[in-house]
Amino acid sequence: MRISKTQQSKSTIKAKIKRGFNKYGEDYLFIAPYFLLFIVFSIIPVVISMLMSFTNYNVLEFPGFVGLRNYMRLFLEDKTFTLALKNTLIISIITGPVSFFMALLFAWLVNEFNPRVRTLLTLMFYAPSLSGGVYLVWQLILSNDSHGLLNGILIDLNLIYNPILWTTDTKYMFASAIAVILWMSLGTSFLAFIAGFKNVDQTLYEAGAVDGVKNRWQELWFITLPSMKPQLMFGAVMSITGSFGIGDVISGIFGFPSTDYHLHTLVHHLQDYGNIRFEMGYASAIATILFIIMIGTNRFVNRMLNKL
Repeated sequence: MRISKTQQSKSTIKAKIKRGFNKYGEDYLFIAPYFLLFIVFSIIPVVISMLMSFTNYNVLEFPGFVGLRNYMRLFLEDKTFTLALKNTLIISIITGPVSFFMALLFAWLVNEFNPRVRTLLTLMFYAPSLSGGVYLVWQLILSNDSHGLLNGILIDLNLIYNPILWTTDTKYMFASAIAVILWMSLGTSFLAFIAGFKNVDQTLYEAGAVDGVKNRWQELWFITLPSMKPQLMFGAVMSITGSFGIGDVISGIFGFPSTDYHLHTLVHHLQDYGNIRFEMGYASAIATILFIIMIGTNRFVNRMLNKL
């Protein structure tokens, strides 16, 4: 009997799968719980959200298929969505790359200190990303009355005579938000870069000195950064891609909604229609757009870093 090419390919695939399980069976067993949780709580909700974006669903009634109506409404009728998209892109373009390079710079500088000082500084930089009390600190700093820390300092220096409304005046809100977001976004990337600096093979520096590397800048560019490619990739994803999900930071300090929707982002628009108006189909369309933007940015960042 002649065996068809389809049967041959199936048998080959089965043989490869069998060899893989025989070789890596224990590894698959250990990652199975996480893999299952990832599918159930990440993959499936994303797929369901994408499907719901083509429906009209208000939680109480069965979803009704509406095709591309939600997306047409987003781009052709919803001016607040256009404003939220613009704000999200501006905030991401500013805070994403800047926080990435700031985290890299601070990690490089902190790495030069002795172990005790380095540990203390690492804790100081990483703590803001963990502590919810940071919101309270920034509310005290940016308080709109004369008792606010920033207003008090400026008044004492005779730089201003009346308190500045940092969190409600549209002239100052955007700059204030950028400062807060940058401060709070340093933690995770900073910690990854610190780990990357410590894991660089020290013998590479000796080889570099033999090959003509003369100063710390050349060491950083030709030896350290190429050796930190995994950490750079992780930090870029966390800093740049994650900047599109900014929302809670702004809501906690500037309110939701902010004055004249001046700091309204896609996350706020999603929360508005999903948690307040319960237009779940429309909210799913917003979430899908945000997801596509984040995935596209992630691919772009990966491609750029792979060229290094």
